Amino acid sequence: MSNNGNPLRRPRILICRLSHIGDCILTLPLLSALRRSLPHAWIAWAVEKPTPQLLEHHPDLDELITIPKAWLKKPKTIAQVRNQLRSRAFDIALDPQSIAKSALLAWVSGAKTRIGFKGDHGRELSPLFNNHCIEPESSHLVDRTLELLTCLDIEDRVPEFKLPLRDSATCYINQFLSERGLAENRYFVINPGASWPSKRWENQRFGEVARSLHEKTGLLPIVSWAGDEELEMATSICASSGNTAILAPRTDLQQLAALLKAAEIYLGCDTGPLHMAAALGTRCVGLYGPTRPQDSGAYGQIHFALQNEYQAGTSRERRRGSNRAMQTITVPQVIDTCCRALAAMRVAEIKSSIERAA
Repeated sequence: MSNNGNPLRRPRILICRLSHIGDCILTLPLLSALRRSLPHAWIAWAVEKPTPQLLEHHPDLDELITIPKAWLKKPKTIAQVRNQLRSRAFDIALDPQSIAKSALLAWVSGAKTRIGFKGDHGRELSPLFNNHCIEPESSHLVDRTLELLTCLDIEDRVPEFKLPLRDSATCYINQFLSERGLAENRYFVINPGASWPSKRWENQRFGEVARSLHEKTGLLPIVSWAGDEELEMATSICASSGNTAILAPRTDLQQLAALLKAAEIYLGCDTGPLHMAAALGTRCVGLYGPTRPQDSGAYGQIHFALQNEYQAGTSRERRRGSNRAMQTITVPQVIDTCCRALAAMRVAEIKSSIERAA
């Protein structure tokens, strides 16, 4: 499916990755690889809220199309989405999500070439609507997603994360830090939330880690949150830390990204903010139970993963299960891993200083 000699001088490409925040972040390398290999292409991304906050003004994206979450439930909305997409005259649709709703979106877009997965990663009805399906060889979601480019004869698959930050978001976080007498890299972030209860660690344990790391390093623990449930979790962690930890301010996704970018390290479970922090270059310590870091963990060699037990089963079983596997991770293990992450950061900083001086 090479573009050499293709009469389409500017192919029109649609990325169908509708959700979730973390998975959308892990799809960013696909976007950048497309832009590098097809600099004149028109590239759009169809996504559900709230992820558009993170993708707005992305330098490699020509258009961001927000799709209503329940678009398949109402004939009127289906017609509106269909008309909106077909007016763009897409030639190619890439479906890294490869579930029914994303594959159907690719199909209704009118793109003649619809690329997705088959096998374990081509879920639900997606192989029926995508007409070019591959069975990926890679384990991690980032690498699997980049394999879709083989259908376009694109060989450049170097992972590159670009996550644009608004100046206003950075100013908001800088003001918060200034009011507390903090500078960049003088704090670490704990994020206790996760979309699956089975992915969560105990609040009291996070509190113990926060207190111990503060005593060992002098870094201030800041607990991030989103929504009432996570606010309750974050408040509990602060109390369990002996009020060593403080609550992060209310943030939107851009403001959260600014908070994570300026942190020394990030500690949390397998969830969107973990991948956000990793994409921004913040060293992460991830805790895993019903998911595996080699499949969906923080991407890159600088990050640390803790998993004592894998809670196997289907996606639905793991989502609805207990957090038994997460409970096997101990407080001393997490403290030790965070200290190793901080030590690795110091070594990297020293090496960087030597290289700059040379």
